[in-house]
Amino acid sequence: MSSNETASSTVEDEKWVWQPVNGKTTSTGEAIKPPIKLFYTAEEVALHTTADSCWLSLLGQVYDVTRLLHEQDWGSLAAPLLVAAGTDVSHWFDAETRDVKTHVDPESNLEMYYMPQGRFIHVPPAGPSSAWNGDFSVPWWKDRRYRIGRLSSKLQTVRIKNVMTEQEDLMEVPVEETIVEIRERYLERNAHARSYTWKAMRDTPDNPDRLFVPLDMEKTLAENGIADESAVFNELGVPADTFSAVIHLYYNDDLTVA
Repeated sequence: MSSNETASSTVEDEKWVWQPVNGKTTSTGEAIKPPIKLFYTAEEVALHTTADSCWLSLLGQVYDVTRLLHEQDWGSLAAPLLVAAGTDVSHWFDAETRDVKTHVDPESNLEMYYMPQGRFIHVPPAGPSSAWNGDFSVPWWKDRRYRIGRLSSKLQTVRIKNVMTEQEDLMEVPVEETIVEIRERYLERNAHARSYTWKAMRDTPDNPDRLFVPLDMEKTLAENGIADESAVFNELGVPADTFSAVIHLYYNDDLTVA
């Protein structure tokens, strides 16, 4: 009862395929693509809850099944996906096989798919059916065409301060993202984010004066020595947002910066 593709967790195999957002196109008819991301937050997934923009997360991956829903009239098979749109459906699947969960039917004593939410697209019926169309090689939950990224395992709060304008933004970002990827998120708040040098104060042997030093843009916050101390604050009963790591942005053309 398992599907005919074995899921891979290697980085080399994770080739994300981006689909148009809500069918929007440019003036030349080209599909508008979302910014490239490897990691999404649960809050970002939760924004896509309609047939015109339907996202799901499962077993650590994020899927955009919008195109799937519009491939044909799926009838009632589309209902479970639409009801669950914007949420995590990992509980529908077996973490080891990455296929739909099964159980032994108490009446027939046969192994069957366990779907209390209702049978959904690409799951065959319990018995022979002339209405069943098995004309697909890979079910959508193992089809990389619909897989757009990974679900972040944890978020870290950072305060980003523009030294030139003194504007501050508090952001929750995936701990797995590099500074470059965090910068791409920040572009929504500052379209010129790429024109800044990103610095943080780090307490390291080669920085005894705790100066703000440039970050390695290809590394994560943790790899740059910016620890997530939220667990410590939780143990002390202090709200995690009481303190957050600060990143300073220095405009590269600012003549006041040496």
